[in-house]
Amino acid sequence: MKVILAEVRGFCAGVERAIEIVERALVKFGAPIYVRHEIVHNRHVVERLRAKGVVFVEELDEVPPGSVTIFSAHGVSSAVEDDASARGLAVVDATCPLVLRVHKDGMRYEGQGREVVLIGHAGHPEVEGTMGRLGGPVHLVSREEDVDRIQVSDPDKVSYITQTTLSVDDTRAIIEALHRRFPSIAGPDTSEICYATQNRQRAVAELADLVDVVLVVGARNSSNSNRLREIAEARGKPAHLLEAPADLDPAWIAGKASIGITAGASAPDDLVQGLVEALRAFGPVEFSTLPGVKEDVRFKLPSQLA
Repeated sequence: MKVILAEVRGFCAGVERAIEIVERALVKFGAPIYVRHEIVHNRHVVERLRAKGVVFVEELDEVPPGSVTIFSAHGVSSAVEDDASARGLAVVDATCPLVLRVHKDGMRYEGQGREVVLIGHAGHPEVEGTMGRLGGPVHLVSREEDVDRIQVSDPDKVSYITQTTLSVDDTRAIIEALHRRFPSIAGPDTSEICYATQNRQRAVAELADLVDVVLVVGARNSSNSNRLREIAEARGKPAHLLEAPADLDPAWIAGKASIGITAGASAPDDLVQGLVEALRAFGPVEFSTLPGVKEDVRFKLPSQLA
């Protein structure tokens, strides 16, 4: 059995930064440290940090006044920031800088008097945070068909921004539909979707063309991990998302001569290595790595922790 690992997989710079922020905060301030929502969408990361004294909460009213509180990599709304200030919380913001760029783009378009269309998935923390940064109406679209239902006050004053973890191909189709509906619309190119998202999506597409089945290591609530599975399936190959090596179903690889492995941007690489070891139990395995882009991006830490 041949097993090919995507070179571009696993933690991105935004995830590495968020985890480092939490770990440095533990060292500097001591436990407990409070984090609003999962710092990243991976329960293994969350459980490892919880064991060190991190307390994960859904809402800020669960945090004792004055406590050190970290906002997750997905970003938060202005209302959450205001609430934290009113409660006297010592906030460290772990929002990914690429998500912050989306916030700034949206606010810039609003400053130009444009209504904003946000391409993203309803209920995702990043989407909720982005929508909560904008003062005017925000039109959320998830599919190409949603574009026809948008109602704006001035068709010549429309703009769009995108969730960072979407499929580049799906986003491109929605953007093209927006341009057809609103010819003067302003917005970034798909190249401004998160670099890590694009790199992992290109890699899994290439990987799918070389193997019989693709295994994606990542959380079920991870948007970027789900997109990797969907892209492999779109290339005509069966693909499965698993959170841990123990989730491997032998039926997925039965009769398969070649298996591809990748991982979402919030999946630790030790889970990938654990999956590799799990595959060895099924017989002789020949391993190789699919060459890819070398990522050397590193984001600055917040001033409180630098």
